[in-house]
Amino acid sequence: MKKSFNKLTLAALTAAAMGLPLSNAAFADELTQPASMQPMQLAANETVDEAEEAVTDTWITSKVKASFLADDSISGLDIKVETNQGVVSLSGVVPTDAERDLAVEKAKAIKGVTAVSADGLKSTE
Repeated sequence: MKKSFNKLTLAALTAAAMGLPLSNAAFADELTQPASMQPMQLAANETVDEAEEAVTDTWITSKVKASFLADDSISGLDIKVETNQGVVSLSGVVPTDAERDLAVEKAKAIKGVTAVSADGLKSTE
């Protein structure tokens, strides 16, 4: 009886020892990112990118508007400034074509501006 108990104990211990690497792999899968969480992480990364872009666009808009207001030769209050993905759109009415051109040049000089659209910026001349 004692011999069969020892064999049974040895068999159980051997089976447990052999099963440890397999159980570790199962736990490793749970510790790594499950497939169901990957889209959420991707969505979070996209949201962060969009937020960074919005901050950048807002910063550009603020800098362009501030440069207009700081320049006495531009009617800064009469020019509306919008930015989308680095593209600045100017609209409103200014007294001269020269002031319109100056506003476009000032906007282009701001860091981060990729293009300036002044189709909506008209002069009274």
